[in-house]
Amino acid sequence: MSLDPDYYERQYNNRLTIPDANAFNARGAERSIAARARLRAHLDLEYGPSPRQRIDLFPAADPASPLLSFIHGGYWRARDKAEFSFIAEPFVAAGISVALPEYDLTPAVDVRTIVAQMIDAHVWLYRNAATYGADPSRLFVAGHSAGGHLSAMMATVKWPCVDGDHLARPDAAPSANDLPLDLVKGVYTISGVFDLAPMLHFSFNADIGLDQASAKSLSPITQTPARPMPVHTAVGALESDEFKRQCRVLAEHWPNNVRGHLEVPDCHHLSIVEALADPRSLLFRSVRDMVQRS
Repeated sequence: MSLDPDYYERQYNNRLTIPDANAFNARGAERSIAARARLRAHLDLEYGPSPRQRIDLFPAADPASPLLSFIHGGYWRARDKAEFSFIAEPFVAAGISVALPEYDLTPAVDVRTIVAQMIDAHVWLYRNAATYGADPSRLFVAGHSAGGHLSAMMATVKWPCVDGDHLARPDAAPSANDLPLDLVKGVYTISGVFDLAPMLHFSFNADIGLDQASAKSLSPITQTPARPMPVHTAVGALESDEFKRQCRVLAEHWPNNVRGHLEVPDCHHLSIVEALADPRSLLFRSVRDMVQRS
């Protein structure tokens, strides 16, 4: 693994390699406005005290439908759930409810706090999703980029041990909560970051704020999944070598969990999100099948 900062900048700064990045983001935001107008939506459901601790939930027609939570990316420092409503539409049409949890951003908070917020969000979904027309006993988590990291971290949570510490120690005893160990039934990470060490050599770390200790402790590859749930990875065929390496190292460290990997043809780091929302794509079908068949 190179220690050359220029190497990591080229590998992880997608704006250097995707000249029309702003157009992709703008198109997603426009599609999301249209999707919210068409879908039945419960917007800005509060799961915590911060103004950004909110969830948008798009229920499928059947209240017994499984629930897919999608965590957006943005290197823990940018983007908003409202830009990704368009992802919900094809899944709702396929009979899968969709939740879009939001979180605070660095540098206002650190990555550990964001992980804790995502734990809170999924506890809230488990306890409340039925009120909004989805089945919390069939909860799956997906995420893209930084959201891929956060979704993988959800696989490491010992839910019966969750308390104020959130990231429970491996030897933690169950706390007095009502949470099952299999609260999350499966995880699908898309273009995720599972080894955070390269972030220390990347310019965005000025906002992200990782140091050697936090990069290690918050890397999914240094954690153990809480149980043998299915984990799937995907990356665009046009993405950088580092994003492809990230998928390989997760599979190497989680051999009993990673059940499949998909390299999505003709996709880079941003267009892969559009593939997720395309019911004709391999990626959409792969995520759908994980949710419906697990």
